[in-house]
Amino acid sequence: SHAVASLESELDVPLLIRDRKRGITLTEVGQKVLPHMREILKRIDSINQEIALATNLETGLIRIGTFASASSCLLPKLLAKFQKKHPKIEFKFYEGTYEEITEWLSSGIIDIGFVVKGKSNPGFDWVPLIKDDMVVAYHPEHRFHAKETVDMDDLLEESFIMPTGMYQSHVEALFEESQVKPSIRFEVHDCTTIANMVQEGLGVTIGPELFLKTQQNVKISKLNIENSREVALACQSIENASPAVKEFLNTAQNVF
Repeated sequence: SHAVASLESELDVPLLIRDRKRGITLTEVGQKVLPHMREILKRIDSINQEIALATNLETGLIRIGTFASASSCLLPKLLAKFQKKHPKIEFKFYEGTYEEITEWLSSGIIDIGFVVKGKSNPGFDWVPLIKDDMVVAYHPEHRFHAKETVDMDDLLEESFIMPTGMYQSHVEALFEESQVKPSIRFEVHDCTTIANMVQEGLGVTIGPELFLKTQQNVKISKLNIENSREVALACQSIENASPAVKEFLNTAQNVF
């Protein structure tokens, strides 16, 4: 409180609105100044990291944005490899939706984000990680359980759960390519909700293997038509990133 008050006095503008009912919010000036403050702090951290490297000491904090399936399937392997070589680097994780991660990257809240490359998140530097195939998911006792590969035509007879989130375009592209019109019974945005519905035998769905293979009581099979999304690590600028962030991205390139 004293630090903020001192800063407001120095700048001669209010940065926060203090209201007993609504709590503390940023003023219009505060909203405009905050990204610059984050950038200043990031630059100070980079300076400290450069000095630490010059004196053979390691320091730094990497803030990473991640979505659920990346957290469980990609992040642990990457962290294990990185921490063996750089045990003193600290991490802070933010888990959210694809849209939230993109916003956190743009505003400087995070240094690196696990993202799915696409039109909704241009302007970043990328480090490609994996191609995540679209697969069909169904209840363990479903007739598909004996099929290693499911034909798109087989979905004509099924109650289909259509995802309306980030990978909807991939699902629609599969149906368009195969000229199959699904019998859509539900349209659902949340991935976890879709998986729970499949677990209850309410229908089948198509989605990314990275996520669906981690769901209990859900079985998956390949499709006779291939379609995938590219999972990558993104940052505002690799050239301007801190030494710790650059090394983390370099490790990622070698792991996947």
